[in-house]
Amino acid sequence: MKLLFIGDIMGSPGREIVKTYLPLLKRKYQPTYLVVNGENAAHGRGITEKIVKELFESGVHAITLGNHTWDNKEIFDFIDDEPRLIRPANFPQGSPGSGITYIKQAEGELAVINLQGRTFLPPLDCPFQIADKLVEQARKRTKYIFVDFHAEATSEKQAMAWYLDGRVSAVVGTHTHVQTADERILPQGTGFLCDVGMCGPMNGILGMDREAVIKKFRTQLPVRFEVADGPAQLNAVLITLDKASGHARKLERIRIDADHPFME
Repeated sequence: MKLLFIGDIMGSPGREIVKTYLPLLKRKYQPTYLVVNGENAAHGRGITEKIVKELFESGVHAITLGNHTWDNKEIFDFIDDEPRLIRPANFPQGSPGSGITYIKQAEGELAVINLQGRTFLPPLDCPFQIADKLVEQARKRTKYIFVDFHAEATSEKQAMAWYLDGRVSAVVGTHTHVQTADERILPQGTGFLCDVGMCGPMNGILGMDREAVIKKFRTQLPVRFEVADGPAQLNAVLITLDKASGHARKLERIRIDADHPFME
């Protein structure tokens, strides 16, 4: 069984490269489950109902979000009606939407959990305590459990993976938009990757126009960030799951850009 997780989709460049390569990735890897992070899909901030529908029509099974979940106010009109679209589960109690969803396939059911870190990000409910509750809930239904941990600090992401080792199939980080090279399987069988990376402009800074970002660092003055132009990259991870235990057997990072062309 295979889970293909595609990193943060950044604006129209991210949507276009996913649209271009998703059919090729599906043909090459034949994933059982397909999950994407879409919190930056609409102009780099938030997501729209149109984009959600396009992703599902392309074969995506679930969409996770993050700290930009509410940036596009349109989401309040449809998030409660779309269970396959989930936001971080440790948002304040009473927030619209849900932090967990289930993907049903003939080979088995996959639980997808979305959590957000608290280091260098707005204070939220404890993701570790929320993880305990949702993992316990999920394990009553399935042994296949995937966690998208949307967090800034590498230490917090590592802590979550070690905390859940043996209880979930994999913990993969999102948010920082830079793919890390630390994929591994922890001693009790949980796969871990600190950050899957993003899908979007490769010559910007985290997908944004680099001149604006540099100006912000140089002057500390307010600037308007816009999604960069130019060639795009696609970052993802393919996770092979053990049918008997539900644990990860292998993690394979995927990177597609001008320097790393896609190979059939």
